[in-house]
Amino acid sequence: MSTTKTDTFTDDERAAMKERAAELRAQSARGGKAAKAADLESDVLAKIAEMPDADRVLAERIHAIVRAEAPHLTPRTWYGMPAYAKDGKVLCFFKAAAKFKTRYAILGFEEPAALDDGPMWPTAYAVTELTDEVEETIAALIRRAAA
Repeated sequence: MSTTKTDTFTDDERAAMKERAAELRAQSARGGKAAKAADLESDVLAKIAEMPDADRVLAERIHAIVRAEAPHLTPRTWYGMPAYAKDGKVLCFFKAAAKFKTRYAILGFEEPAALDDGPMWPTAYAVTELTDEVEETIAALIRRAAA
């Protein structure tokens, strides 16, 4: 995929928007927000399987951590990436480094995440490797965000 800049969006950004539109069409065909959790999780696992090895290893482990720490979150895809929703709203997501040709993957949190810490707090984390310490940090963030 090219990252050629147009007037507004890069080719990669337009491709992500097209993926999101396809996700919404698929969700609607499955019965809207009541789509089966198993179908949604299989979509996430399929997207993870398509990733280049470095991103796939990170995404698989982060998926396992999210499912273990917050089993009540619904796995789903969001702009073609794995995401986890609470009450129908995306709470956190994984963005592969290869998606936009960046040097690191991102574990990001959306507004429903309960990470507030005073007047300023991080909502996205660069991830290049999953050590035991990093996994513990991710698990703690997921527990806190999903509370």
